[in-house]
Amino acid sequence: MTELVFLKLGGSLITEKNRRFAIRREVLTRLVTEIAAARAAWPELQLVIGHGSGSFGHVAAQEHGFDPARGHSSPGGFAAISAAAAALNAIVRACLLDARIPAISLPPSASAIVENGTIVDLALAPYERLLAWGAVPLTYGDVTVCADRTNGSILSTEAVFHYLATHLNPNRLILLGQVEGVYAADPRMQRGLPPVIPEITPGNWEKVQAVLGGSHGADVTGGMRGKVAEMLALARAVPGLTIRVASGMRPGLVEQLLLNRAPSAGTAIHA
Repeated sequence: MTELVFLKLGGSLITEKNRRFAIRREVLTRLVTEIAAARAAWPELQLVIGHGSGSFGHVAAQEHGFDPARGHSSPGGFAAISAAAAALNAIVRACLLDARIPAISLPPSASAIVENGTIVDLALAPYERLLAWGAVPLTYGDVTVCADRTNGSILSTEAVFHYLATHLNPNRLILLGQVEGVYAADPRMQRGLPPVIPEITPGNWEKVQAVLGGSHGADVTGGMRGKVAEMLALARAVPGLTIRVASGMRPGLVEQLLLNRAPSAGTAIHA
């Protein structure tokens, strides 16, 4: 049976987010190996893969004075952020290709238009054609131009997935990070790790968001609270969509998640 899954490799998972342009090569290689194993075990599995910008795009954004509220008025700084995000994407793509995963990069900056912080247009045909062909579209957190002002903004991978999901209707969406899921308290404020919240719904969101923190290291796309809010809104917009936040640090879990064999891992987000 064919199933479409969106998979995000978090920026803090595949890079050292506090070190400029530092890739976590062993982690990335393991993740890609598990993705390849899942595809081999389930040939009908369709994938759209996205990744965060980590210590590439986020650090470049800070270095060039990007303001999430006002966007970026400097074409030079904007171009530097775009180049940093693309550099990480090239590394991820090369790793996927080495594992014989036919990943083809689709940079959001090539077609996305944002208005009031929301994507209002993004080319869908390349995703549809590539999936039908058996290829793996690869996207990432990137810069974009704004319809409502003469400057640029930065899109998170979650925002790109949100737009794509409302048009492509994936069955599942998996967000991989360094943590086991969404914690019941900010782990930076605890001696030990707090428990993982098993599920987040509109019914408990008000209580959950009060304890969510941001991200460790540079992050100009909203941190954990922003990412969970984006995903809950997506769950409301796409009936039946299952979203799971889980750890990419546990060997073997990514393959099991892709094969839908880890129903209790991490945090489930649904409407």
